[in-house]
Amino acid sequence: METGIPDIAHQGVAEPAVRTGRPAAVDGLDLGVIGNCAVGALVDRRARIVWWCLPRFDGEPVFHALLGHPQGSHPDDGAFAVDLDDFSHSEQSYDSNTAILRTRLFNSQGEGLEVVDFAPRFRTRGRMFRPMMLVRRIAPIAGQPRVTLRLRPRFGWGATVPDSTFGSNHVRFVGPSTALRLSTDAPITYLREETGFVLDGPLSFLLGPDETPTEGIGTLAREFEEETADHWRAWCRRLALPLEWQDAVIRAAITLKLCTYEETGAIVAAMTTSIPEAPGTKRTWDYRYCWLRDAFFVVRALNSLSEVETMEHYMRYLSNIIRDTNGGHLQPVYGIGRERVLTETLADQLPGYQGMGPVRIGNQAYEHFQHDVYGNAVLGAAQAFFDRRLFRPAGAHDFRAFEQLGDRAYSLFSEPDAGMWELRTRARIHTSSSLMCWAACDRLASIANHLGELERAAHWASRADEIRETIVERAWNASEQSFVESFDGTDVEAGLLLMAEVRFLDPADQRFISTVERIGRELKRGHHLFRYTAADDFGKPTTAFNICTFWYIDALARIGRTEEAREIFESMLAARNHLGLLSEGIDPATGALWGNYPQTYSMVGIINGAMRLGRRWDSFI
Repeated sequence: METGIPDIAHQGVAEPAVRTGRPAAVDGLDLGVIGNCAVGALVDRRARIVWWCLPRFDGEPVFHALLGHPQGSHPDDGAFAVDLDDFSHSEQSYDSNTAILRTRLFNSQGEGLEVVDFAPRFRTRGRMFRPMMLVRRIAPIAGQPRVTLRLRPRFGWGATVPDSTFGSNHVRFVGPSTALRLSTDAPITYLREETGFVLDGPLSFLLGPDETPTEGIGTLAREFEEETADHWRAWCRRLALPLEWQDAVIRAAITLKLCTYEETGAIVAAMTTSIPEAPGTKRTWDYRYCWLRDAFFVVRALNSLSEVETMEHYMRYLSNIIRDTNGGHLQPVYGIGRERVLTETLADQLPGYQGMGPVRIGNQAYEHFQHDVYGNAVLGAAQAFFDRRLFRPAGAHDFRAFEQLGDRAYSLFSEPDAGMWELRTRARIHTSSSLMCWAACDRLASIANHLGELERAAHWASRADEIRETIVERAWNASEQSFVESFDGTDVEAGLLLMAEVRFLDPADQRFISTVERIGRELKRGHHLFRYTAADDFGKPTTAFNICTFWYIDALARIGRTEEAREIFESMLAARNHLGLLSEGIDPATGALWGNYPQTYSMVGIINGAMRLGRRWDSFI
């Protein structure tokens, strides 16, 4: 486990494997993440690329093996596999402080090979180069390993086998609306016919747009790797890290960055769809879109590390959405190109993750009324009004647009909604939604003060006070000695833990302390916290929600229970997979990861926990 002061000077070597507290047999989401802020892909421990959507995160998967295969197809359909004869075991790690993944495969004779996977990302010619491309480099590292390459992209969510053409150094895969090209110095005959061969030297693969490389394939792949490594290491070098848990924070920060769609500024909640929240349930959702709630938490976590570029890009995205709505209804989720309609359909030909469908495309949440979104939008933008480092700090014109969100928050704070947990068949006046409506008004008052608009500051402060009084009157349950999940209710839910985080209550306030204590008693299982325990649209939850555990850690630290917070935080680090990544939730009984992956909420929690609990540099140096 990463404690104390890790050595971050080992640039150029692979990160050590992360010890996990999960059973060795639980490896379903032991997946590496590669990407370049335009596309993202997942690679399993045997170097199979099992997920890759084109032309962007929310497109059709050309590799879909993560969600199974159409009936009667081969296990490697919808994947790019490197099959080593007599396979024995593998090792997998990231190159330190990069998004470059190395997988080493060995057979029982000790022969082995190394597979390097990444998506090019670096600055050239005055712009960021982030093509719709994956690069794969394969080389022998011991003996004479014999391999079979199986490249089997599929279109139409697995329904369509593409036509293919080939030349001396390429194979093209052509579908109704997609053309994919593999340029390689590997033997094309062996690749097309899936013939095993002895790997006696390095091979390179450029998989992406139907364009001819301008240089030698091996040379280009090597240059792309070097430039991409330099980019990520320079990016990490600028992060303001805590003293402890640096490797965990760096990996979380890189992963969050990979979940940004830089062209528009959107931030996806995860790269996948339909990984079930729990086994044997229908809780399968498409998370490849931008929830304004999740995006706020990502922006704030990266801001805490002094990475403000993501906030600048997100401000562009958010400002355009606000102008689109023109003071009207703000959806909780949008497409990464600001699409409003995300109609939910099913890909019936795919059985789903481990056979547990349905596989969903789109998300019904775009139809929901979730009033916390107004506060999350204002909170996500607030620092841009104060931060002098930005190329374009937000100003008075931006403030006028965000005031429209404040007007909506004020008008809706005591109205029923679907809540932050997106209940599909029940509406209540959710305390967490009202809390974020208060935060919208409160931050607008602070921004107005900063801009010197004192009349507007007083206006928003007055509205914030009114909302505060209502929340205290209707969401505080004196008999339970806690705030409750909805006005005049009795139950608790994890969103109440944000009361101190958004500065609604002082952490020393006894009402907050007693609320945290009750949440711990009722929602905690071992070291893991549930969102709620009451039955919802799909029955009672059976997996803990990782971000809620991290919120609980933060709340414990704020009320002075620091050692307990550190213990739970360490257990969450141990719950990560072998690469230091987390999905949405965990089964407390087995330690298995469940839910979409990699989950930005969960990676945010790693950063927030380390920043809250980590020792200061001046306490040691």
